[in-house]
Amino acid sequence: MDTPLSTIAVVGLGTMGTGIAEVLALAGREVIGIDTSEAAARQAVTSLEASTARAVGRGRITEQERAEALARFRTSDALAAAADAELVIEVVPESYELKQQVFRELDAVVSPTAILATGTNALSVTRLAAESQRPERVLGLHFFNPAPAMKLVEVVSSVLTAPPAVEAVTRLARELGKEPVAVGDRPGFVADGLLFGYLNQAAAMYEANYASREDIDAAMKLGCGLPMGPLALLDLIGIDTARTVLEAMYSASHDRLHAPAPVLGQLSEAGLTGRKAGRGFYTYEAPGSQTVVPDALTPSPETAAGDGRPVASVGVAGSGTMASGIAEVFAKAGYTVVLAARSQEKADVAKGRIAKSLERSVGKGRLTAEARDETLGRITAAGSLDAFAEVDLAVEAVAEDLEIKQQLFAALDKVCRPGAVLATTTSSLPVVAIARATARPEDVIGMHFFNPAPAMKLVEVVRTVLTAGDVHATVRAVCAKIRKHPVDCGDRAGFIVNALLFPYLNNAIKMVEEHYASLDDIDAAMKLGGGYPMGPFELLDVVGLDVSLAIEKVLHKEFRDPGLAPAPLLEHLVAAGCLGRKTGRGFREYARR
Repeated sequence: MDTPLSTIAVVGLGTMGTGIAEVLALAGREVIGIDTSEAAARQAVTSLEASTARAVGRGRITEQERAEALARFRTSDALAAAADAELVIEVVPESYELKQQVFRELDAVVSPTAILATGTNALSVTRLAAESQRPERVLGLHFFNPAPAMKLVEVVSSVLTAPPAVEAVTRLARELGKEPVAVGDRPGFVADGLLFGYLNQAAAMYEANYASREDIDAAMKLGCGLPMGPLALLDLIGIDTARTVLEAMYSASHDRLHAPAPVLGQLSEAGLTGRKAGRGFYTYEAPGSQTVVPDALTPSPETAAGDGRPVASVGVAGSGTMASGIAEVFAKAGYTVVLAARSQEKADVAKGRIAKSLERSVGKGRLTAEARDETLGRITAAGSLDAFAEVDLAVEAVAEDLEIKQQLFAALDKVCRPGAVLATTTSSLPVVAIARATARPEDVIGMHFFNPAPAMKLVEVVRTVLTAGDVHATVRAVCAKIRKHPVDCGDRAGFIVNALLFPYLNNAIKMVEEHYASLDDIDAAMKLGGGYPMGPFELLDVVGLDVSLAIEKVLHKEFRDPGLAPAPLLEHLVAAGCLGRKTGRGFREYARR
């Protein structure tokens, strides 16, 4: 069953179908674009002419290669045009009825050896195959948008698919310069199966008024290195499309994390489906535009820094990497810094770590020797919290243990002057429980930096129900001075980033537990299909499996959602001492240093 796949039909000439046709034509295939809409067919030709012209202008292809590719592409409004195709890829709208009709008509047209591929990312390939006279020749071929740029292709087999058909399209994907990942038939497959659950939680977070759309998107871009925030991405994908995918996922999993957030249905019913409609979570210059314009929800200009308390000196409590990094950030910004640890020796070691960091910056040309000396000169290492007596802002960066932090804040309450702002860097503990360890909870706020603090731009500003308004204004102003981007969020487990990140990581582990896909395929899918800087298992091993498990447990305890229960595989690895890179083994093994 060795099929050359030199003539390929693409059914449905929307954005995705046109993109797939372009990829195929540029790779030397004869392409038949089929759409019942003559306007769609004309637009596909126009789009292909424009995109290949841009490619010539950028030196990616020659004018001759462009002409040859355009000559290999022809259009039709009838499925009968697919008669000579060795592969047909359908990318019509996500509807069983519509896709099944296409497959039934293709059965009467194509040769018995032709492969029929569906581009669905939400519907059951098995169910579609069962409607075909030759189910062994039916599979899923899921490209990602924009198809010419995105490297990932998910090759989806049903229980009916013949292996030679899978081998043929996998070989084709590689010849197209794509990275094929073999997956089984379940809604969302790998990339969208993980992505859409995360997007859904972000929509629910916004709907609950927990954080603004701008802060949710900024938090995930700056805290996780993602190319787009989740709400902006929903607008790009299409809110109606996302709702359809989630409905399909929920019908299969019955996991509440996949139950579409009501706001998705409300926006869809109102016709506010994202960029294509000119309005979704954001408002756009025009339908189809990517330019966001201000609307009624756009934040007003920042509150003036004068509304807060003056801050000239900062105390940082702790001796670890995070404490050193935060002290470095404040000192670089011109603040006088006291770095206090449990002993003078530990404080000196922490300051020495800062000196090495600054020296590396000098070596890379990012800092002058004079600036290095001035920065280090602003830092005083102390072996006791008593050195915080006159600081304007005290920031703790000690162990992530509620009792330890409460004891520390009780001590800060006695040492720090009246009016000093007390900030905790906790990433998972209730800030209000820490604040209540003091006699001035109104002065306490969360200031969650990300590691490494000198490099990461995000700070989650966590205001409790007791935090004073001027304390919040003070921290916002301080963030601006240290060149960090503050995002506001309420005092609940995970804040923004961890509350959205760790359920996604947990679901990736569950995929492996269920033998649905391999570590490597899942990591590749999320990097190539989702634009993530690291795959979930790479990230888990970097963060530490014990740290990840602790955060998962906190989220599960707070939200009481069964879908947030830590994956047993994660618990087993932690129990076995396999904690990631720091122990040499986590989900993968690492060379000992």
